[in-house]
Amino acid sequence: MLTLPSRLASARLNGTLVTIDKNEEPMSLQAAYSIQEKVIGLLGVSSESWKVGSTSKEAQRKLGTTEPGAARVPKQFKYTDGATIPVFANHDLWVEGEFALRMGIDLPPREQPYIYEEILAAIDGVAPSLEFVGSRLAGGIGKSGRFNATADGGANVALCTGKIMGDWQNIDLSTHQVDLSLNHKVVASGLGNKALGNPLNVIVWLANHLRSSTGLRAGEIISTGTCTGLIKVSAGDQIEADFGVIGKIKSHLINAATG
Repeated sequence: MLTLPSRLASARLNGTLVTIDKNEEPMSLQAAYSIQEKVIGLLGVSSESWKVGSTSKEAQRKLGTTEPGAARVPKQFKYTDGATIPVFANHDLWVEGEFALRMGIDLPPREQPYIYEEILAAIDGVAPSLEFVGSRLAGGIGKSGRFNATADGGANVALCTGKIMGDWQNIDLSTHQVDLSLNHKVVASGLGNKALGNPLNVIVWLANHLRSSTGLRAGEIISTGTCTGLIKVSAGDQIEADFGVIGKIKSHLINAATG
């Protein structure tokens, strides 16, 4: 039988589902991130983007966790505004409206924890984003658990980001509203404070999560977790999110199995 990373990579590319045997299930976050890195390596080149999930109470309840999780987005699953995105029906698909923040300077590995003020000074732009989440694991997201979801790319299916707004410092992201539309009808709204109280807090978490390994680099974009909650979607759907003065973003889902 193929290794778990090989099966997870194949499932992401081919639409299959994976059952994790007891003897290969990650028993710690460290083991889960190790599997995730192997899967990303098998998928090829990574994008400049990170996804951070489980930053809202709703998402944490769904995964049975009390903390965020992160994953780098592979290049072939990173899209921009207006994209047509192929998806597999059996991957338990949901969409979230999220703030994406771009790093203006490096935050390199170091022993001392990063603090909020450093993060604020390091970010040079904000953009609207849509993250499509799902599961390559049999049973879907709700039955994955934190460790398995982390191993499975942080449950990322695709990330779509819009135009970067550079003059953003006077916007309070924690109180900024996002409206999510499905097939031209608003189906969810929420504020930035759903993401750890403020999307900037998510970058603080990620910078410290990565300070013992790669750190964060200038130009990298981080999608900071749902502001709108999880909305079920499928092939054929048109999705749009309105971030007010920050901008709008839209995408169209198609069936990856048929094109």
